[in-house]
Amino acid sequence: MSADALARRCDRKFVDAVLGDVEHDGTFSGYASLFGRVDLGKDVVERGAFSNSLLRRKASGIRMLFQHDPNEPIGVWTEIREDQRGLFVRGRLNSDVGRAREVLSLMRSGALDGLSIGFKAIKTRRDVANGVRRIFEADLWEISVVTFPMLPGARIETVKGRRNRLLPTLKEFETWLRRDAGLSRNDARTVMTKGFESLVRTVDVTPGSPKDLAMRIRAFTRIINKRGLSI
Repeated sequence: MSADALARRCDRKFVDAVLGDVEHDGTFSGYASLFGRVDLGKDVVERGAFSNSLLRRKASGIRMLFQHDPNEPIGVWTEIREDQRGLFVRGRLNSDVGRAREVLSLMRSGALDGLSIGFKAIKTRRDVANGVRRIFEADLWEISVVTFPMLPGARIETVKGRRNRLLPTLKEFETWLRRDAGLSRNDARTVMTKGFESLVRTVDVTPGSPKDLAMRIRAFTRIINKRGLSI
């Protein structure tokens, strides 16, 4: 099938891909689709939408492409399955392919971490009230590594040589300190630049509140370590 013919027949859903670590052999994993999330095209993929397709095609029958280009295969998918969260994928870049080596380098630097599915919608229903199309069955053809995903949330999660983005940026941490921990802007900056102990020494607080705040910060850190931060 030509690239133009494939483009005409395929729907594409860019998931702000949850890419993880890329191993030394080019293996990586992530989520190519997240269930129950409305994407920028006002589509929602429902749990179980890929089950028939995966049973029929299996991982070996789904192509790994770069930017949905049929002329740019970059590796193979070794595992594709649905779980409670979405469509989990594990694949391996082919180091003998020049484009795959470029993709691996971009992944490790954090410059490329999007995933996107190419599929044909089989069973759908559109909600008249909000215009959202719900996809109950999809024939999955290919999954691409892409630059700009349509569904924020689906990312490559594992790439050796690049730290997973489990910790927040400074701006995100400041936002949390002010919004959820209840600190003023100045106090939040003090924690960020000088540490929590400095805030306790310099600010009048009621008995027990430093401990309570420390407990909240520790709890927040545990959340970050378990599943990343979304603010």
